Amino acid sequence: MKNNIQGPTLFERAFGGGTPLKALLTAIVVGTILTIINHGDVIIHGEFPNVLKVMLTYCVPFFVTTWGAVLGKKYQWEKDYAQKISDLENLNKLS
Repeated sequence: MKNNIQGPTLFERAFGGGTPLKALLTAIVVGTILTIINHGDVIIHGEFPNVLKVMLTYCVPFFVTTWGAVLGKKYQWEKDYAQKISDLENLNKLS
């Protein structure tokens, strides 16, 4: 039995189900901690750290969280879909 059911797109996985909010909150918490660890000495001395480096410090946890959510949703969809196909095949064998 060949089914051509398509799962959610990459865009739907990345921007659906609250993923952006979760990624933003993770980026704020983790980015702040990493900024303190990586640039705390510069900040304590009253200087501004390199803005690009600080931005990247916040972007990395945002994108890692988003990518993890995308892969998790993909895996979950495939698992759920495989179970439904298995159930349908078992029903067809009974009839």
